Amino acid sequence: VQLQASGGGLVQAGESLRLSCATSGDTFSNYHVGWFRQAPGKEREFVAAIRRSGFTAYSDSVKGRFALARDNAKNTVYLQLNNLKPEDTANYCCAAMRRFGTYYDPHDYNYWGQGTQVTVSS
Repeated sequence: VQLQASGGGLVQAGESLRLSCATSGDTFSNYHVGWFRQAPGKEREFVAAIRRSGFTAYSDSVKGRFALARDNAKNTVYLQLNNLKPEDTANYCCAAMRRFGTYYDPHDYNYWGQGTQVTVSS
């Protein structure tokens, strides 16, 4: 499966963005999808994940502000980013795994897309 993240941009603190992770090449509904982010000089960080069933999980830093949804008909996962903070500034990537593993561990994901940059100014 191939993945492509989009929707990033430059916003002010408190504003919102919606990121999309579009997939192709295989039956999208067979995959669990996660979002990770990486800021300059920092390690890759788990953001959120959605299982095939629709079950979602979020990191503590984004819980209550970010929301995941998947549209199997459009082969796309959406990550809604609300009340953005400067510390959310990072390159956001989506990833997929067919066999559900540890959703917050990037090593368990088999497929990665190119990221989309989110920059939040104060």
